[in-house]
Amino acid sequence: MESTLKGLREGESVLDLSPRATVGGGVEDVYGEDRATEDQLVTPWSFSVASGYTLLRDPQYNKGLAFTEKERDAHYLRGLLPPTCVSQQLQEKQLMNNIRQYQVPLQKYMAMMELQETNERLFYKLLVDNVEELLPIVYTPTVGEACQKYGSIFKRPQGLYISLKEKGKILEVLRNWPERSIQVIVVTDGERILGLGDLGCQGMGIPVGKLALYTALGGLRPSACLPITIDVGTNNEKLLNDEFYIGLRQKRATGQEYSELLNEFMTAVKQNYGEKVLVQFEDFANHNAFELLAKYGTSHLVFNDDIQGTASVVLAGVVAALKLIGGTLADHTFLFLGAGEAGTGIAELIALEMSKQTKTPIEETRKKIWLVDSKGLIVGSRQNSLQHFKKPWAHDHEPVGTLLEAVKVIKPTVLIGSSGVGKTFTKEVIEAVSSINDKPLVLALSNPTSQSECTAEEAYQWSEGRAIFASGSPFDPFDYKGKVYYSGQANNAYIFPGFGLGLVMSGAIRVHDDMLLAASEALAKLVTEEDYKKGLIYPPFSNIRTISANIAANVAAKAYELGLATRLPRPENLVKYAESCMYSPIYRNYR
Repeated sequence: MESTLKGLREGESVLDLSPRATVGGGVEDVYGEDRATEDQLVTPWSFSVASGYTLLRDPQYNKGLAFTEKERDAHYLRGLLPPTCVSQQLQEKQLMNNIRQYQVPLQKYMAMMELQETNERLFYKLLVDNVEELLPIVYTPTVGEACQKYGSIFKRPQGLYISLKEKGKILEVLRNWPERSIQVIVVTDGERILGLGDLGCQGMGIPVGKLALYTALGGLRPSACLPITIDVGTNNEKLLNDEFYIGLRQKRATGQEYSELLNEFMTAVKQNYGEKVLVQFEDFANHNAFELLAKYGTSHLVFNDDIQGTASVVLAGVVAALKLIGGTLADHTFLFLGAGEAGTGIAELIALEMSKQTKTPIEETRKKIWLVDSKGLIVGSRQNSLQHFKKPWAHDHEPVGTLLEAVKVIKPTVLIGSSGVGKTFTKEVIEAVSSINDKPLVLALSNPTSQSECTAEEAYQWSEGRAIFASGSPFDPFDYKGKVYYSGQANNAYIFPGFGLGLVMSGAIRVHDDMLLAASEALAKLVTEEDYKKGLIYPPFSNIRTISANIAANVAAKAYELGLATRLPRPENLVKYAESCMYSPIYRNYR
């Protein structure tokens, strides 16, 4: 990936840093959010000590009926609550019972968002303890529907909205946010939300959902997370004509106007929050995604989950799958459907890992990887008409028009879908790849479920139960001829929370490709023999905080090795340090 982006940066690398003084990597835990401070007494500060009615309306400190008798006296809560005192565990049980009553996923999503806005710790307690059940609700696939209907379900803002109206005043807008010690920003311009296209300002559901996972799965503090939507208009006519649309009613700004706004934003972020704030670009259109990563990768701590996070989690799955399909990475031939930011990002990281393992130039390892886009197989004769990020994948071959034809001539051992178009892995395609391989590895990565290239059921039926399958959206276990097949979920949520924690806890100032490889290696190692027996190539999500701690430790170790970490001295045990840094949703006792 770095080799591709260096071309856009005129040869500049993220490691080309001027000498600088080292400073601490984290921020003081003033709110009592980390696991290490669970037993400490906390003062519920707002602008002054929060008490009474104000305390009950503050999601950061509100505990509802869990306020103790002593706390009710000390903070003027008598009469404002019913007389009973309950535990957080009982509150959790009650809310999970309520949420399970809803039949429609969007209703569950709205209930969870309502809880986040009224009782933050209880929201995260539910999410941490019921992650496998609630992850599809607070993130994909339900968040996609939530974004589509965001204007209709909008109640109160959950992040910062920066539009063209704020041009020239972005620094002032950032200072309107009440928290000062921000460690992670997830920002979108809403142009390519999941596989749903341009949703404009309504894309805010993505940064909000992503940061909820940063906290629940990776342990980043809620107070240190900031969701931002940059509104430059939308080309979605349906939204422009929707009376409930909450964004700018104009066509998307492009070119210099767009570039200047983003540049002002990135400059203001660094000025307001410093060198070590992580800016994650989310769901930008292909042309902007690569350009932003190339432009700011050497001056800011930036990460694109669609390009880099997806690549890292897929590489981990492929490496883990080698135990089931046999051989080394270099022994396999890869065929992608989809050559956008996800597809080319995955391909580049696989080529990079292959290059590292075989000690051959990346230009050679790329030849094991083929990509199909909307115009067919990417080949040398198309070189002049290709976007810059597709050009490294234009190999010498005769033109091939369809995916099925490409499978027959390339004979891939691994088939990867990142097209954003559902039902494209047809019965003929799966049968063709299964006729070539005893155990074909099939990854249908597009989200949400409706856009998945095929379902788990289809992959297993059409391959006669031989496929090793994983997808971007979750699928239920499938019974085929008396055997139950479990499909893995190649969900970015395996990687980005732990990756972000590793950057924050080491005080990293840049993201390097080797950190992505370190994250992939850590995840692949956590797949157990028991998982392999079920046909899984990812560990169960129920262990996600342990997974995130191990990924964070590996990423931090690589940051120290590359000289990109500023938290000194380096902690002795990085896994234990990562666990101690993690946000704990358990209620605190108030003075």
